[in-house]
Amino acid sequence: MPILNVELGVRSYPIHIGNGLLGRPELIAPHVAGHQVMVVTNETVAPLYLDAVLHSLRDFECHQVVLPDGEQYKTLEVLNTIFDALMGARCERTTTIVALGGGVVGDMAGFAAACYQRGVPFIQIPTTLLAQVDSSVGGKTGVNHPLGKNMIGAFHQPCAVIADTDTLSTLEDRQLSAGAAEVVKYGLIRDLDFCDWLDEHLEALLNRDAQALAHAIERSCRNKAEIVAADERESGVRALLNLGHTFGHAIETGIGYGAWLHGEAVGVGMLMAADLSMRMGWLTAADVQRVENLVDKAQLPTRSPAQMDYERFVDLMSVDKKAQRGKIRLVLLQAIGAAVLSDDYDPALMRETIDAHRAIPMVS
Repeated sequence: MPILNVELGVRSYPIHIGNGLLGRPELIAPHVAGHQVMVVTNETVAPLYLDAVLHSLRDFECHQVVLPDGEQYKTLEVLNTIFDALMGARCERTTTIVALGGGVVGDMAGFAAACYQRGVPFIQIPTTLLAQVDSSVGGKTGVNHPLGKNMIGAFHQPCAVIADTDTLSTLEDRQLSAGAAEVVKYGLIRDLDFCDWLDEHLEALLNRDAQALAHAIERSCRNKAEIVAADERESGVRALLNLGHTFGHAIETGIGYGAWLHGEAVGVGMLMAADLSMRMGWLTAADVQRVENLVDKAQLPTRSPAQMDYERFVDLMSVDKKAQRGKIRLVLLQAIGAAVLSDDYDPALMRETIDAHRAIPMVS
């Protein structure tokens, strides 16, 4: 069972990766601060894995709150149901919140932990590939706003991440593909050897080959842990983890949260970033084709929604968290495996990229 560490001094924490981890209280219990636990999950995950987690926490006073499932529920209104549950159970400031679910559950539970009584500890138990390789690690928490994704939140690191690969056996194929987008991202931004491995093994990963999944999760988490340790609050290198996300978040916001999965939007967003990088002279056409092959092999979209024209993209990208002084900053690729954050691009080239990767609008 691989154990990685996110090195943040006194706030360092382990990432446990393996099968059968939900039934191992010795991995979870040591990170519970007091005698109370609030498990936050959703209506899809609860019937599958809540009992196993509660059994591992049987020595504590356990409470639970079950949220509706979907990105469209990642709102302040639904977040308040977590606070209602915490207050209703008279939870103290030593209460540990446990996030059991995918990225939405992890982000919301983590944000609740950051806010409740000005901060309580929490544990991440991610049950989707996307959450296991990305969102559960690093302490980004938050909710969406109608005008922008993840615009309301806080940095709040977990005490531990418990990634049980058995939970992926019940994951829908579409969700598995969405998670693969974040796996591909690590290869493209900083890990050329991993990108080479993905060229050969991405199909095995999507076929749920145990060895391929274990390697991809471990390699992704190792990359994420190194970046977070170097730049916890995204003042520098951590921004590179957003390859494809500025385009992708615009898609998610523009067509309505939940219409596309996060990884689907990031998939086409990475391809658009590669295309713009080529138009700037950094990548070759063969490089872009390689990115498209990976996105396509991951069974992700290679065209943005028809309703997302240039003006709509720019309007939504202008409220991206990386924007500065009115300029949209993008993560681009100087080479496969070498990313850079830049606002030094010709807007005309970005228009060409957006137009080239837009689905053909339907004729009424």
